[in-house]
Amino acid sequence: MTTTPFYDPTKSYDENYTDGPFGGFKNAPVYEEKGEPMHDVFGHKVYTPFGIPAGPLLNSAFMKGAFDTGFDIAVYKTIRSGAYPCHPFPNVLAVHPGERLTLERAQAEALVADVNYTEPISITNSFGVPSKETQVWQDDFKTAIVYEKKGQLAVLSFMGTVKAEQTQNEFIDDYILAGSLAAKTGAKVLEVNLSCPNIGNEGLVCYNLDVTEKVCEGLRAVIGSTPLMLKVGYYKNNEDVVRLAQIAEKYANGVSAINTVQATIVDEKGEQALPGPNRSRSGVCGASIKWAGLEMVQRLKSARDAGGLTFKICGVGGVITPADYAEYLRAGADIVMSATGAMWNTNLAKEIKEIEGLSQ
Repeated sequence: MTTTPFYDPTKSYDENYTDGPFGGFKNAPVYEEKGEPMHDVFGHKVYTPFGIPAGPLLNSAFMKGAFDTGFDIAVYKTIRSGAYPCHPFPNVLAVHPGERLTLERAQAEALVADVNYTEPISITNSFGVPSKETQVWQDDFKTAIVYEKKGQLAVLSFMGTVKAEQTQNEFIDDYILAGSLAAKTGAKVLEVNLSCPNIGNEGLVCYNLDVTEKVCEGLRAVIGSTPLMLKVGYYKNNEDVVRLAQIAEKYANGVSAINTVQATIVDEKGEQALPGPNRSRSGVCGASIKWAGLEMVQRLKSARDAGGLTFKICGVGGVITPADYAEYLRAGADIVMSATGAMWNTNLAKEIKEIEGLSQ
């Protein structure tokens, strides 16, 4: 691990947005590729089917850092149809659940958070999916596209916004509006974030497959033929994975799994570590959730194979080393992404490319 992550957890979201990126992304020398990109990702050739998922790449400056350091697929942090504030600082803290945070442990245990980012690295992140005004992120993503080099791909992530007294159909309509606004940037690939709360405190959108299908159907009508990925969480029920696969095949082009595993986060005194309402539980990512990402990739591949389907699978969760990347490919992933691992090791893409080069 490097000592300075490209997103600095000691600074606020706004400070990172304005002054970042940091560490290995700041004034990074450009990684020089050789030969031609050979991996097909939604009709676009990339050198390596590896990148950074929605989350830590706040704006075009962060996207440039990712591209310059060899992350060939970069997903711009999830946007909304209108401006939305960030949760209070702190937004990133270290947690230490070991190498496997099971769902049972995540439900039963409180994880103690601190600022000691040690290996095997796991963190909690709690931003609330902030978003700039539409014109700001549209213009900035167009800048991010300019930073794409040969064999690279900028992806734009978006979501719907829950509002007071909102009906389910109004929420779905906001998803579709966000997708329509995202498509206007000229993004070659879009990702809809379904691993976020549905209305009425009923859980994540992706776990309500009726709503998921309506969102995807509506999106396809407004984004035309632009490739679409579905970002989802971990499913306990395999029948739901099968239905998700069918929805993806009908309306989308890929599924990205997983986002995080939710757990109660406390400080050393046992009190809520993240200030503010609805933050006692927060998503955990990093090494401790690799098992969940790998399992979802395997289950999605089984559903795809059984149904004779063709959607792509993007594996996310706990990719800290080149060996983790290889493990996801063996599990059935077509694309692999790393957030926590990449934040603390901005050389990760280069390390993967060097190993792939030796094996060819």
